[in-house]
Amino acid sequence: MISTLQPPRSLSHFRSNPTLLLRYASLKPLSSLSSQPVTHSTITDQSQSPNPPSHSQILSTRHYLLSRHLTATQLAESFLTRLRLTEPHLRSFLHVSDSVLAQARELDEKIQRNEELGPLAGVLVAIKDNICTAEMPSTAGSRVLEGYTPPYDATAVRKIKELGGIVVGKTNLDEFGMGSTTEASAYQVTANPWDISRVPGGSSGGSAAAVSARQCMVSLGSDTGGSVRQPASFCGVVGLKPTYGRVSRFGLMAYASSLDVIGCFGTSVADAGILLHAISGHDRLDATSSKREVPDFSAQFVSMNLLESKPLKGLRIGLIRETLDDGVDTGVTSAVRTAALHLEELGCCVTEVSLPSFSLGLPAYYILASSESSSNLSRYDGVRYGNQVAADELNSQYMDSRAKGFGSEVKRRILTGTYALSAGYYDAYYKRAQQVRTVIQKSFKTALDEHDILISPAAPSAAYKIGEKKNDPLAMYAGDIMTVNVNLAGLPALVLPCGFVEGGPAGLPVGLQMIGAAFDEGKLLKVAHIFEQTLQNCRFVPPLIADEVA
Repeated sequence: MISTLQPPRSLSHFRSNPTLLLRYASLKPLSSLSSQPVTHSTITDQSQSPNPPSHSQILSTRHYLLSRHLTATQLAESFLTRLRLTEPHLRSFLHVSDSVLAQARELDEKIQRNEELGPLAGVLVAIKDNICTAEMPSTAGSRVLEGYTPPYDATAVRKIKELGGIVVGKTNLDEFGMGSTTEASAYQVTANPWDISRVPGGSSGGSAAAVSARQCMVSLGSDTGGSVRQPASFCGVVGLKPTYGRVSRFGLMAYASSLDVIGCFGTSVADAGILLHAISGHDRLDATSSKREVPDFSAQFVSMNLLESKPLKGLRIGLIRETLDDGVDTGVTSAVRTAALHLEELGCCVTEVSLPSFSLGLPAYYILASSESSSNLSRYDGVRYGNQVAADELNSQYMDSRAKGFGSEVKRRILTGTYALSAGYYDAYYKRAQQVRTVIQKSFKTALDEHDILISPAAPSAAYKIGEKKNDPLAMYAGDIMTVNVNLAGLPALVLPCGFVEGGPAGLPVGLQMIGAAFDEGKLLKVAHIFEQTLQNCRFVPPLIADEVA
């Protein structure tokens, strides 16, 4: 299946050659940037340590730059080399920036002048292509926006740049974020680094695959119903969905405005947490962004050497019973139950908790998300936004521009949402879905009043084959059952790899989802960091690059 796909638009000059993968051993600088958890508490402390904080790519980068052991240009060249070698197989990117090395050289000059560096200095960040970037195309994976370059950066992107981060490029996605496999992109299909015959998940599949394959250090995605967490599970990386309002949505192309959030991918909990801290905070350009103070998440990343024998003693964990029912693969259930046992070993009190409204979330989500998308996407009419199709009169121009610009899945959701909002059906569908949403919010509040965090699988299965569910949208929608409720409730959630199931050349990763109370990302990061540090006999490096990453 992979061999039939077209190369990315901006990377068509890279020839696919599997033998090139054998050259990874020459990329020495990156072998020192491990994907395990961070070992110290703050960025400042790490940069002054005599030894590199090798368990976080962000902190390792800062250490090597400040100690002059490596230059930003060397690091950038190493990642770009890996990107060029792996991209013909993965197709994670829709566009790769041609200014990465120039920015790295500018950073090296600042270091030579002993100028102060931002906390993300030299960190290579990939951005999902539905997040606006000035001077780079932003298509949302749709033909209707082909060739569109925004005149501004999204607030999250602007903050990353201001803190010294280098944007590598724009990653592939399901068109406008509508999908769970990244097969609904109008341009190309992204493959999973663990098995290139399988999907990376979606809709942020490109961002997850890029981090998993170490084509970048961290990345941004968006999460409307699980689009950060499900691909994180499929690709064996950490995916963090913040509380609704924690991160500004300004510059995020709207799908469902009451559900959309910008989230973070990293190879470690620390990297995801540091990136979240960088992009969080109130923004006057987004009326839904919260004015709550953003805590120092790095304070949660305690060194393993400082942990007690039961570092999570007394923590109350609720395992959601409905997420382990029929329909969930036995391997996934086994991995999650094993993870629950590991949490008990760390001192947690793990009990099963029932959320009777859990199964109601999926139909309510698809009614609400489709309804909001039918409104949000009305702007792409070929006049205000979007590529224009020539026509003799205005109505024909509207219809032809949208018919040729949108893909089948986007059209399906627009039609579904328009129907749900139509006269005579509004009360039966949209209004009732909003009532269900309130029930789900109350159900989560009750459960989180009695537990510190809730856990569940991130998806009912591990990554499946490309094309396996493409022609069965209902089966694909059902895969979102584990994640959509969190968006309906507006809560934070984190997914981190917890084990493997059989499949592919080296097994397939399984993600554990941790759900917290609103604006309690700090607790999620603390628990996940300790879980990650103490997990034994698991190395979440895909076989595509396993020989290189030590």
